[in-house]
Amino acid sequence: MDEKRLKNEVCKENENKQQITNNMFKNQPKGLFALALANTGERFGYYTMLAVFALFLRANFGLAPDVAGKIYAGFLAMVYFLPLIGGIIADKIGYGKCVTIGILIMFAGYVCLAIPLGGNGMAMGVMVLALLLISFGTGLFKGNLQVMVGNLYDDPQYADRRDSAFSIFYMAINIGAMFAPTAAVKIMAWAQNSFGVSVNDSYHFAFIVACASLILSIAIYYACRPWFRHVENSAKQAAASGQAVDELTPEQTKKRVVALCLVFAVVIFFWMAFHQNGLTLTYFANEFVNPVCTGVQTMAFDIINLLMIVVIVYALFSLFQSESKKSKAISGGCIVAALAVLAFKYTRISPEGITLAAPIFQQFNPFYVVALTPVSMAIFGALAKKGKEPSAPRKIAYGMVVAAVAYVVMAIFSKNLLSPAAQELAKVSGDPTYANANLLIGTYLILTFGELLLSPMGISFVSKVAPPKLKGMMMGGWFVATAIGNYLVSIGGNLWGDMALWKVWSVFVAVCAVAAIFMFAMMKKLEDATK
Repeated sequence: MDEKRLKNEVCKENENKQQITNNMFKNQPKGLFALALANTGERFGYYTMLAVFALFLRANFGLAPDVAGKIYAGFLAMVYFLPLIGGIIADKIGYGKCVTIGILIMFAGYVCLAIPLGGNGMAMGVMVLALLLISFGTGLFKGNLQVMVGNLYDDPQYADRRDSAFSIFYMAINIGAMFAPTAAVKIMAWAQNSFGVSVNDSYHFAFIVACASLILSIAIYYACRPWFRHVENSAKQAAASGQAVDELTPEQTKKRVVALCLVFAVVIFFWMAFHQNGLTLTYFANEFVNPVCTGVQTMAFDIINLLMIVVIVYALFSLFQSESKKSKAISGGCIVAALAVLAFKYTRISPEGITLAAPIFQQFNPFYVVALTPVSMAIFGALAKKGKEPSAPRKIAYGMVVAAVAYVVMAIFSKNLLSPAAQELAKVSGDPTYANANLLIGTYLILTFGELLLSPMGISFVSKVAPPKLKGMMMGGWFVATAIGNYLVSIGGNLWGDMALWKVWSVFVAVCAVAAIFMFAMMKKLEDATK
């Protein structure tokens, strides 16, 4: 009887999860959407800056690819390492206070970057100061905002919605990131055309966008603060005020911390491979993708077209999940309207084609995240209904495998391309080798599948497993792993030169494959920690 009752409870839990998945936006606390939108504004500014940062370093300061790569990777490492310090501070003084201070410090950093000082030593010094401010501000903001999201789901009323909540939160991050590359390219072109500034000076206009986005972010945060004020305090503050705080035995705490550290060790190598999107994959877009795009393919580089595809995806889900005829009619109308926009844009394709700017490729990853999140949730919901949904650690391991496949694709289709050094000489002689833009578009699609398996599920896993009094520190640990992976991104810059391209990509294939094997080997220990 006990076994039968347990089986019925598991089935009921899976059915509830399926219902939540099918209606991922319903019955969520309002605080989730407020925190997600505040994060969207901050991430939009960050990714607008990041889309052009590596190219800015080379153009403005005349740096070699490997030197620019080291600065780029060092900055990413600081951005993702300092949330550990921010988390430790927040565990003492509160998460909300750290979020506010972090936004103000980040704003000061972006202001420093937005000032055009040329390419001299003083300009380099101000840029370094800006990077330090942005990094430390992000350290106070990013991880602690995510802890607050997780705290919303410590309430038993919302506990079973935690995974879907982090999928929504992660999608919101990528809404900001999706528009960032286009914003960076457009604002730079506008500055050059309207003010006659040089290409080097136009980069600073992209950094001004980051300043404006932070103003929007803090405005959303404080306007909606009553919805989540109750999760701003740390466990230490909550205990001091008489609130109940879950207590774990030292053995339970150790078991959870060890499991989290094992996950952190694996995700280092995912981010090392994934964040090549801002370095070697951007170099590839700049040097090896045919810069002239013609015909239907040009539609993929128009952010409005991508937005219409997102509208169609969500409207289709709404169409099949809505219970009222009115809702179905509205969903159908949205689909028709989006298709009409795409049809109109098709008639406006220029016969001359367009010239591609390398940063524009970075819009595909966030576009895929936004478009595919409901699809992935539906798949996991269907698996949950059958009792076959993988655990969070298993999803992370699958994500590593998928990332390896992405670089296998790059290696195969780069086999007949020149090395970067040879390509530079070939451009002078007029005989370079080019790849089709679809290679990068497809690679970003595969990488995004890996990301959806690993990143939102990993953050959810940390928020669930972290000991209550170490939540800030453990969420910071997730970002430290990301920081180490981001620092190792510079390896790609070191390989970029005389080495054949297929060998460059094969390095990342090997890294992801070994990490996946390690993850599967540790699976029992990881899954036991969640029980």
